[in-house]
Amino acid sequence: MPNIQNVAVQMDHVRSIKIAGDSTFAMSLEAQNRGYKLFHYTPDQLSMRDGRIEAVAEPMLLRDVEGDHFELGPQEKINLADMDVVLLRQDPPFDMAYITSTHLLERVHPKTLVVNDPAWVRNSPEKIFVTEFPDLMPKTLISRDPAAINDFRAEVGDMILKPLYGNGGAGVFHIKPDDRNLASLLEMFAQMYREPFIAQEYLPSVRAGDKRIILIDGEPVGAINRVPAETDARSNMHAGGRAEHSELTPREQEICARIGPSLKQRGFILVGIDIIGDLMTEINVTSPTGLREIKNFGGPDVAALFWDAVEARRA
Repeated sequence: MPNIQNVAVQMDHVRSIKIAGDSTFAMSLEAQNRGYKLFHYTPDQLSMRDGRIEAVAEPMLLRDVEGDHFELGPQEKINLADMDVVLLRQDPPFDMAYITSTHLLERVHPKTLVVNDPAWVRNSPEKIFVTEFPDLMPKTLISRDPAAINDFRAEVGDMILKPLYGNGGAGVFHIKPDDRNLASLLEMFAQMYREPFIAQEYLPSVRAGDKRIILIDGEPVGAINRVPAETDARSNMHAGGRAEHSELTPREQEICARIGPSLKQRGFILVGIDIIGDLMTEINVTSPTGLREIKNFGGPDVAALFWDAVEARRA
């Protein structure tokens, strides 16, 4: 029998999610189906008191019914050390609030299994972790120096400019060689972000799709292709991208085999990588999505595979 009874889910509020494509919902629903008791809380409800990591949480029941998908019980203060598993699933931005929550959750892990490991989540920002594999990536610059960014554009021509710690396609710009807005865009980014920005060579093959591959314990288990809208450079489903069925190519299998040992070393149970053409652009370790779409297109039930891996880790 699985040695899991209580699961706390640290997430953006359940009322805000769209269940048709929400991976946290899929994972939580599978946990409920296995008989685990779910507790829901948002990151602002997390506290440390005299060494205890606590959260003001609500018992949560889920239904796979759009518009009537959750029921929350009365609030109660829970000690996360009394939980069996904590799902760290709120979306970025990966800011100091996010980093602070990883420090707090690290105090209860691994006695309470936090997924993914909060220390490695903190030390593996998604657009920086991927740079450990430069030969698998498009040409990339991380900088806030306008001269360096202009030199990079002169070298690569078309480029993508985006925040280093953003998510969901927010703030992603396609800058062409003759675009006269780059200086203004850099001024705006400099006012909005204290961190460097990331510039990458534009890959025209993105028009055919940006593939999301899900890995469990470092092994690929399923994929979807996300095709951008005709009027948008972004393929993120939050930004209007269209999901379609996809199988892994030999090159994608090669990429997964290359990064798998690093994922296992960091103890990452659930990871999503993004591949355009033959190149990897991100390794997503915070709140990877795509689980429901993979199942809907006839692929495996990744949420079930996830909990199989968690139960094995707990054992």
